Amino acid sequence: MSISLRNVRKDYDQQTKVLENVSAEVQTGEFFVIVGPSGCGKSTLLRMVAGLTPITDGEVRINDQVVNELPPKARKLTMVFQNYALYPFLSVWDNVAFGLKARKLSQSDIQHRVDNALKMVSLSDFSKRKPRELSGGQRQRVALARAVASDADICLMDEPLSNLDAQLRIKMRQEIYNLQRKLGLTLIYVTHDQVEAMTMADHIMVLNDQHVQQIGTPSEIYQHPANEFVAQFFGTPQINILPAKRSTQNNHILTFATNNMQVALNEEIPIDSLRIGVRPDELTVARAESVDSNAVVKNTEFLGNETIIYATLNSGDDVRAVLSGQVNFRGYEPIKIGIGSHLLFFDNDGKQIALTKEEAVHA
Repeated sequence: MSISLRNVRKDYDQQTKVLENVSAEVQTGEFFVIVGPSGCGKSTLLRMVAGLTPITDGEVRINDQVVNELPPKARKLTMVFQNYALYPFLSVWDNVAFGLKARKLSQSDIQHRVDNALKMVSLSDFSKRKPRELSGGQRQRVALARAVASDADICLMDEPLSNLDAQLRIKMRQEIYNLQRKLGLTLIYVTHDQVEAMTMADHIMVLNDQHVQQIGTPSEIYQHPANEFVAQFFGTPQINILPAKRSTQNNHILTFATNNMQVALNEEIPIDSLRIGVRPDELTVARAESVDSNAVVKNTEFLGNETIIYATLNSGDDVRAVLSGQVNFRGYEPIKIGIGSHLLFFDNDGKQIALTKEEAVHA
C-alpha cells in the first residue's frame, strides 16, 4: 500500500509551527526512513499518518484515498512505539493477541496469527512470560510480533531501538529489515540515528527546521547532499566545512583561509566566497616541521582499523581526518594536512553548488 503526503502542515497554535509544506511519496513495499534532530517533527509527522494527531493543512493519502478524517483503526496500519507499549499484566502471547481479540477474529485465526508472529521473531519459547521477565530486545520483538500478527500492509515505527544498547540495536536493525522484506510491508521508520537511516532505508527523508531538507536514497543523500545541514548530519566523524575565497588572479582557483591550500576547478567560480565540505577520509595528514606545517594535532582516537585525528588549521578552523590503521601523533605536534579530490561546495546560505570536478588539489 502506498502513502502520499501532499503539502502537509502542522501548527499547534499561531506561535508553534511544527511542520511546513511536507510532501513525499512512499511506494508499496518500501522501507522509508524519516530522520532528523530531536524536536524537528519526525514523530508528529508519523502520528499524522497514523491518525493519532490531526493535520492543520494538506493531505495524507493511503492508496490514493484521502484519510485526513479517518480514525486510526480505519487506516489499516499498525504502529510500533519507542516504549514498546506492552500490557504488563498480560503474557507475551496475550499481548500479541490483544488487538486481534478486539477485532473479534475467530479463535483459530488468532491462534495461527500469534503463533506464526512469535515464531518469526524467535519468541515462541517465551509466549507465557510477562514483559517484566524479558530483556529490552525481547520486549521490542514482542511489539514487532504484534505488528506482524495484525496482518496490516503498513507499519509505522517511532524510534523503536532507541532504548537498546549498541550491540542489540545492530541485531534488531537486521531483524526489522529482514521482516520488512519477508512480509513486503510498506514501512515508515522514524529515527534520529543516521546509521539506522543509511543501513535500512530505500529512501530517506531528512527533516529540519520545520521543512523537508532532502529526500533520496542513502547514496544520494551522502554523496549529493542538498545543503550543509544534510552533509553534516550524515557521516561519522562529521564532515569538515571550511571557508574559501575565489582567487583574485584566477577565477578557477579557490584559496582556503589557511592560505597554503588551494583548489583548482574546471570552471569559473560564480561567487566570491564558498564553503567547502571535505569528508574526514578525504584529508591526508603528514608530519611536518613547524615552518612547513598548516595545522597542529589536538587529539587522536584509535578505533582498531582506523585512527581519527582532530586538528586545528593555522586559520583556526578545526578539522577531523580519518586514517587507515594505527597512526601515532602527539598532542600539539605540527602536521601538514592535504585535501583529497572529492569535495562538496556550498554557498554562504548553505545550499550546495554543483561545480565541475576539480582538476587538481594543491596543499
